[in-house]
Amino acid sequence: MIDRMQAFAQEELSQIHDASMEILVDTGLRFNSSDALEIFQKHGFRTDGTRVFINENDVRSALETVPSRFTLRARNTAHNVTIGEDDFVFLPTGGAPNVVTYTGERRPATLEDYHTCCQLVQTSDQLDMNGWLMVQPTDIPFHVAHLDMLYANMVMCDKAYVGAATTRKAVIDCLDMAAIAWGGKENLKLQPVMATIVNSMSPLKYTAEEADSIIEMARWGQPLVITNLVMAGTSGPVSLPGLLAMANAEILAGLVLVQLVGPGTPVVYGSISAPADMKTVVSAVGAPEAVVLASAVIQLARYYHLPCRTGGMLTNAHCPDAQAAAEGTLMMSTAVRNGANFIFHSCGQLGSYISMSFEKWLLDEEVCRTLRRILTVMQITVESIDLETIKSVGSDGNYLIHPTTFNHCRNLYRPKLFTRDDYQNWHESGAKSVSEVAAEMLPKRLSEYTEPPIDDGLEQALSEFVSRRKKQLF
Repeated sequence: MIDRMQAFAQEELSQIHDASMEILVDTGLRFNSSDALEIFQKHGFRTDGTRVFINENDVRSALETVPSRFTLRARNTAHNVTIGEDDFVFLPTGGAPNVVTYTGERRPATLEDYHTCCQLVQTSDQLDMNGWLMVQPTDIPFHVAHLDMLYANMVMCDKAYVGAATTRKAVIDCLDMAAIAWGGKENLKLQPVMATIVNSMSPLKYTAEEADSIIEMARWGQPLVITNLVMAGTSGPVSLPGLLAMANAEILAGLVLVQLVGPGTPVVYGSISAPADMKTVVSAVGAPEAVVLASAVIQLARYYHLPCRTGGMLTNAHCPDAQAAAEGTLMMSTAVRNGANFIFHSCGQLGSYISMSFEKWLLDEEVCRTLRRILTVMQITVESIDLETIKSVGSDGNYLIHPTTFNHCRNLYRPKLFTRDDYQNWHESGAKSVSEVAAEMLPKRLSEYTEPPIDDGLEQALSEFVSRRKKQLF
């Protein structure tokens, strides 16, 4: 099979690995957490102030205990997901403080928008998991917002979800709420129930909050998605090979900390690195270099036999237009075809993470649906070739009314949003753009939502926990 995207030779991946090792040994990483430093020192790592130095043996030992594949349990076990090797999951966008309409009007996000996101996740036939911080609600205090979002994740949706890592307190609350749902913290060690995204701060450091989040989650065996967003030319080298070496060093350092705290804790290797636009200094997530970096990151994860996280429908566009579709689909198709396992921002992302769009969410689901169909294996058999039908129709007949067409035509993919009408029918139906179609479909989609079943005692216990914690935090 020919694939014109660059596939690194083993020696090229080894060269990146060796460069990363040199960075870890000679330069080290800063961990601005006293607990993290204590853990490294306890295990004999050389430190200098907040800087930790990690050698090849440390990395190899940590990699030996990380599973290449793991299952994440959902409240509804029918929604359990497996991540790693050939198994992958689609997740919604995250982190947006704004919501944009399909016409490009922007407003601050609210908790109601977060609830809408949960409803869309629950009713989605494409999103395998709920996310975290799909929008950042601006109408509730930041220091308690995680409680309302976690409650919504666990009650409004019964799919597996992403845990909170905004602060150490949020992580502890997240674990306590999971313990309520799964019968105590000790049960969390028996089965991962949430994956938490932790980001290094490039270049070459972890904040106290991120390092402490790693420690708390790893103590209870909950998967960590160790991620960075290195911006070529600002927070990292403008040279893409140099960026990969530095980004790899950051991820491996976080992985080592995870395994020191909780050996065997699943780790997803992740990066959404991209060039910095030298004119605007924003992260050019829709740039071709970002797509190339995603492919390289997936190959590095495979080199280490680790599950991989990348971005999905990423774009710098500010509304769901042709730019958003083009940039997002190029990234998403690369992530899916190259073998990413944990594809965040599969639906809804806009403006280099500054916004999200519900209409784009539905459009992106159509792309996800199309990609899954593209990946469907074509079964080449005597029956599927069906020479008998070809011979019987010959050169004078047609297949439109043939029984095999009636029997199998529904196996062909039909889009839910994209049009296949001829021009006249499309024009007579209002000549609507696909964004307008999505805007019309959104209310109907939300009307189909019903809250999934939940034990009354569990819902009450979670509600009481949230109320109690809010009183303590105010």
